[in-house]
Amino acid sequence: MDRFLSSAVNRIDAKGRVSVPAHFRAVLQKRGYAELYALRALDVPALDVGGLDLLDRYEQRIAQEDPFLQTADDMSFFIHGDSTFLKLDQDGRISVSDFLREHTGITTDVAFVGRGQFFQMWEPERLRSHGADVRARLLKLRQGTKPGERPE
Repeated sequence: MDRFLSSAVNRIDAKGRVSVPAHFRAVLQKRGYAELYALRALDVPALDVGGLDLLDRYEQRIAQEDPFLQTADDMSFFIHGDSTFLKLDQDGRISVSDFLREHTGITTDVAFVGRGQFFQMWEPERLRSHGADVRARLLKLRQGTKPGERPE
């Protein structure tokens, strides 16, 4: 088990902490992550969360850009300025900060969603709505595509 798969919803405790799902913690432990990198997703009200390898991947992409063009500057502003580090405590919990709450709308519960190499944190109702939208888009693609044909 070395991928973030499945989803779970956990309640925030009285001290403002939430437990990362056990199957996600197993992946984190296997990968040796002591600290997590969290980026506010660009197009949805969620946080993309992974290890430093996720940050490394983004920085490698920035390095491919001309440093004198606006694109590299914008990417750095987003990847470094719209992110934070999260610490797991000894019981596998993270603090639900204002940084996390402001972007996601999280109040009492956190939905965790596996995305393969990283996971996302969502407000549960927003996740349900997004999931319905994703399924509708995929169904539309499937219905509009003939066998052997690629969707436009």
